[in-house]
Amino acid sequence: MNKLTYVILILVTSFLSCSTDDAITKEESNNNATYFPPLNSNSWETTAISDLDWNENHVQPLLDFLEEKNTKSFIILHHGKIALEAYFNNHDDSKLWYWASAGKTLTTTVSGIAQEEGLINLDNKVSEYLGTGWTSATLDQENLITCKHLLSMTSGLDDSLGDDVSPENLQYLANAGSRWAYHNVYVKMQDIISTTSNQNWSDYFNSKLRDKIGMTGQWINLGSLSVYWSNTRSMARFGLLIAAQGTWEDAQIISPEFLTEAANTSQNINKSYGYLWWLNGKDSYHLPQSQLEFNGKLIPNAPNDMYAALGKNDQKIYIIPSKDLVIIRMGEAADGDNFALSSFDNDLWEKLNAVIE
Repeated sequence: MNKLTYVILILVTSFLSCSTDDAITKEESNNNATYFPPLNSNSWETTAISDLDWNENHVQPLLDFLEEKNTKSFIILHHGKIALEAYFNNHDDSKLWYWASAGKTLTTTVSGIAQEEGLINLDNKVSEYLGTGWTSATLDQENLITCKHLLSMTSGLDDSLGDDVSPENLQYLANAGSRWAYHNVYVKMQDIISTTSNQNWSDYFNSKLRDKIGMTGQWINLGSLSVYWSNTRSMARFGLLIAAQGTWEDAQIISPEFLTEAANTSQNINKSYGYLWWLNGKDSYHLPQSQLEFNGKLIPNAPNDMYAALGKNDQKIYIIPSKDLVIIRMGEAADGDNFALSSFDNDLWEKLNAVIE
């Protein structure tokens, strides 16, 4: 082989090698890219569990457990694609179910959007937007309460007086920021956004969040609270938006900086609570209707980086960045009635780990 032929062979080999490497890199990139379902269609791409190298032998035990525990619907998204979707107990993909307090995170997200639009500042006091007298506290006590205190459950208002959020039911118990207590006063953020946007809450929510990601559903008033109802895939769409750091395809719906702030410890009392998001992997946590501090992780069997929207009677949105997963559960209470966290969370994660690990 002469020298010229050798040089040409080396160049061709290098070119082919680079081209192959580029193709593999591009294929891997495409496989890992987040998929977003179309806005005006019920179609949704799927991915096979066998292609994910998950343990298929443990899928049926997981489904049996879910059905036994009064589940109505269950979805696992991987990179946005549906890896598992199941319906139980006379439910199906078109039927609506309530989000309960898992829907608190909808209020968080819309609050972030309103702040980006300059309508509100979460550091400002609530009375700047609603006027004074929105509580029964003194003016000095009331003026301590900021929007962030509403989103972090640290308003200092008495949480033992029921769901009503009229002024006579919002009574001072401690200075804002000094006490964590699960309280429905967070819905005042909806009033703030309605006031500052000159729209009713539902209209602003629909135009700024729901319609932009193809969700369906509606807010239904139950007494003094407005609770969101939707099909399961709409809940999955919202979880996907959050997991994608606020993007939907090429659109930035909510800033990633705000979502990072919302999904991290929001105060120094309950380390496992952000802005209406529950956080795993911390060394202690508080629970609704209790002032006790419990040592350890919120859900020991779940990944440390998981954060969750948790609603009454086991409505769940789990987001796990390290595994590119969004997991949805809707249904009746798995066991007894509960406000957010229950033993079902840890038991479910034991079953999930058998499948995905």
